[in-house]
Amino acid sequence: MESCSALDTQTDGVPEGVGEDVADSCVVTGEGDGGADGIAVAADAELAASIMAHHSRPSIILNQVWEGYSFAGKQIRIKESTDLYGAVLWPSAIVLSHFLENNLDKYNMVDKNVMELGAGTGLATIVSSLLGAKVTSTDLPEILANLAYNVQRNTKDHCRYTPVVTELSWGQQLEERFPRSTHHYDYVLAADVVYHHPFLQELLDTLEHLCQPGTQVLWAMRFRMDKENRFVERFQQRFSMELLYDLPSLNIKLYRGWKP
Repeated sequence: MESCSALDTQTDGVPEGVGEDVADSCVVTGEGDGGADGIAVAADAELAASIMAHHSRPSIILNQVWEGYSFAGKQIRIKESTDLYGAVLWPSAIVLSHFLENNLDKYNMVDKNVMELGAGTGLATIVSSLLGAKVTSTDLPEILANLAYNVQRNTKDHCRYTPVVTELSWGQQLEERFPRSTHHYDYVLAADVVYHHPFLQELLDTLEHLCQPGTQVLWAMRFRMDKENRFVERFQQRFSMELLYDLPSLNIKLYRGWKP
């Protein structure tokens, strides 16, 4: 039996498919001699290698340490801060950025209003900005300085719109700062915002506030503990959900969510 996680989870009335990049990376499962399992492993490894190929490191020792990424025809340099967990770039952000770049036929970023939650080092913010989106990039106060530095460094004079970097503590002052009457988002992005975080109920409340009819959540998550599985179950109680990528070799899944 063949199954594709990106396509078999379709719901009536939901746009079909997520682009050839996803269709080509379908996980194939089967019974019998194990040949299908080998195909699944190969497909996963090929897509994972394609995603991680965006990453490069400087070949010489520099005064400032940075990680390099190639997206949207640009070389992106990301400065991390190892003193802060939220200021380290995790692989889920690379997976999300790869998806955005390779599925523009279904998820066109041009002139779209986008918010990133828990933006961290800002890679998904930078990529979506380079792809033409109007982006609001958010995180906690202690993360903003490094986030703003990365965003400004990599988007200045390269984007249709200047990204906005601002504080957002989940669940706090949502209507005051982001009133639903005037703030409509086409996409809400999130990468690895669940792991080791004590405010998951507030995250759900924030997603619910930001999502209106037409808003899509694109959310990549690395599965490490049962907490991630429980959060998916709680998310499904409030949102419709579709699995776009399943990458066992990276322990990462990418979901699309929307209000039913």
